[in-house]
Amino acid sequence: MTLDPVILSRIQFGFVISFHIIFPAFTIGLAGWLATIEGARLATGNALYRRVFDFWLPIFAVSFGMGVVTGIVMAFQFGTNWGVLAVKTGSIQGPLLGYEGFTAFMLEATFFGVMLLGRDRVSPRFYFFSCCMVTLGTMFSSFWILANNSWMQVPLGHSIVDGKIIPADWAQIVFGPVQMVRWPHMLLAALLTSAMCVSATGAWYLLRGVHRAEGSTMLHWGLGFVAVAIPVQLFFGHLTGEYVLKHQPAKFAAIEARWKNEQPASETLIAIPDEAAERNLYAISVPKLGSLIASGNLTAPEVGLESFPREDRPPVLIPFFAFRLMVGMGLLMLAISWVGNLLRWRGRLASSRWFLWCTFLSFPSGFVAILTGWYTAEVGRQPWVVYGLLRTRDAVTPALTTHDVLSSLVVYVVVYWLFVSFGIYYIYKLLRDGPRGEPKATGSVTGSRPLAIAARTETVADL
Repeated sequence: MTLDPVILSRIQFGFVISFHIIFPAFTIGLAGWLATIEGARLATGNALYRRVFDFWLPIFAVSFGMGVVTGIVMAFQFGTNWGVLAVKTGSIQGPLLGYEGFTAFMLEATFFGVMLLGRDRVSPRFYFFSCCMVTLGTMFSSFWILANNSWMQVPLGHSIVDGKIIPADWAQIVFGPVQMVRWPHMLLAALLTSAMCVSATGAWYLLRGVHRAEGSTMLHWGLGFVAVAIPVQLFFGHLTGEYVLKHQPAKFAAIEARWKNEQPASETLIAIPDEAAERNLYAISVPKLGSLIASGNLTAPEVGLESFPREDRPPVLIPFFAFRLMVGMGLLMLAISWVGNLLRWRGRLASSRWFLWCTFLSFPSGFVAILTGWYTAEVGRQPWVVYGLLRTRDAVTPALTTHDVLSSLVVYVVVYWLFVSFGIYYIYKLLRDGPRGEPKATGSVTGSRPLAIAARTETVADL
């Protein structure tokens, strides 16, 4: 592999987005969790929910800020590293990113301040409304980003004029069938990621014998949501696989490490793909299962990589292993949540330390699933940056040199590691310290201000 400006720009963008994506994914779900727990507090007046909310709010604030900072430079790279991409697709990608600012950032910037500083300045109902608006803003953000990426994966609703790709049908670009499958899949992944973190935090407190009431609430609510949402996520994952099979058959063949056309096709569960020899080493395969998974019957023909010119084939190693890791994390979440709810139903959840350890150690599962899913989608799209329209090697800024990209990459690596390390350490300290104690003052949440005013001192201290 030659370290030319193309491969270095790809590594740089991949590095930046790998750091960035974990924070929006976490905050999308965490915003929903905060709105839910605040709604429960508003409906019941239970001070426990208030303590849980006040505990997660600063973690959300830090994660949100880190997501914004790590994401800013991504937009700059369209101009510095991917100038041709910006020129050729700017009339589509520019408005999509702009719509994110007009919708998502507008809601977040307006109501996030109320969440942080407005507890004792607005009514409880308006405070809950603000939490919901921040949640909606994070979801809008994910929608527009996925609309942009889904168009790059399967370009629809465009025309080509003077070598530039311009919009012809915004409905197809924004609400195309691929977007309507990929966005729910990504949104659910974010919600599940946060739910697993909430569950793991609750399990950690129960293992340590501290904050037992708050920990039980986190564990029960988190596992309950995951148990319901993970089957839905697996369904949308299947729909995503169907769009890949239909629109990106070379990517599908790479994910399966299927080198030859097969009828019926076997399913390779695990192997070591040898791209040079176009074979799989130490493969464990199930006959006919590949046809059943891809086409719904046991005799369907499935396309292998031999059907595509070498210059149109994606790498195999990364999509093959990344996809299996993603599926493995999904199955892990399914097992943890269903076993946990079974133990809860039997009244043995808090006393089953082996399960609490499993839940605690599974906290990275959502992050791993998101990263590996993203690697599967992006590496599997190669050699195209806009599938079928613009090759990655033709999308970089023409005057870019190896020295330019290598220098900026080194700077990004150093700065990101320092910045993210401090942020994660601070979040760890918040998690380690846990929720504050019982509020000294209580009040009815049916009125407009009594509880908020009584808890003013505690809220300021928490923030």
